[in-house]
Amino acid sequence: MNIFVCLSLTDSQLESLQMAVEHHKLRFYPDVETNPEAKLAFNECEVVFGNPPASWLCENIGLRWMQLESVGFGEYAGIDWHVLEERLQVSNLAGFFSEPVAESILAGILSLYRGIGRLAVFQTQNTWVGDAFRPGLRTLKNANVVLFGKGDVNRRVGELLVPFDCTVTSFGREWMADGLRSALARSDIVVCTVPDSPSTRGVFDRDLIGSIKQGGIFVNFGRGSLVDENALVEAVEAGRLSGAVIDVTKEEPLPRDHQFWKYANIILTQHTGGGTGDEIDNKIDFFLTNLNLYLSGKSPRSIVDFRKAL
Repeated sequence: MNIFVCLSLTDSQLESLQMAVEHHKLRFYPDVETNPEAKLAFNECEVVFGNPPASWLCENIGLRWMQLESVGFGEYAGIDWHVLEERLQVSNLAGFFSEPVAESILAGILSLYRGIGRLAVFQTQNTWVGDAFRPGLRTLKNANVVLFGKGDVNRRVGELLVPFDCTVTSFGREWMADGLRSALARSDIVVCTVPDSPSTRGVFDRDLIGSIKQGGIFVNFGRGSLVDENALVEAVEAGRLSGAVIDVTKEEPLPRDHQFWKYANIILTQHTGGGTGDEIDNKIDFFLTNLNLYLSGKSPRSIVDFRKAL
């Protein structure tokens, strides 16, 4: 069996993967966008590990299972899954990043509440602000938090907030605009972790951002398509929001002239929220576990139901 791999691996990681699948042929192309041979190799493979171009999927009639290296799958939304799902299963990394992302969210919130980000800037300027800085600091205890998304990440965020005695309101796929707007009006913190899909794009427009309680914090670790970035900047600049923690943006890398760079109270984590030192090794382990299920005729974990998800 041919296995197509299209994610960046070190030599030792590739060697370990090759040993684990020694009875199968590994086709390794980390640079699919620039290597003209990649697509030809892809079309000869039954299994894929990584996120190949969406346009390739329909052409490979022998493709049976694809393990994404991400939780998100929005780039594959435009495919006719009513037809393709009859021969192709796709699994994502649902739950894989929940702990590091949730901890990054909590760290960002606490950084804004306790002024750590701004103090770090003062440190680079050799500037002592001391007592004059204290009145602007807040505590997380008893905060009113809206979690937009009921996936593994926000479930873990909810658990991490328990010691702070926060009031948590969660909204999932079937959210109602009036109910969300009412909750936002009481919210000190809004945390978004939903994936990109037609139903989530542009949800946090100027109107909905304006519904957030005066002085609230907006946190986005889902996808950049969720929010009107200009409206968010305007809300922060006007003091309507006291800050934001942004892991994902519409354009990545973020352009050097983007407004987000200008504000010390907009913390940019640069799509690193799910990162850990052993991230790739753990992705390989996840793939190999699923590969064994696939080879034994069982369904791999975390199969995406595109018709429901999108």
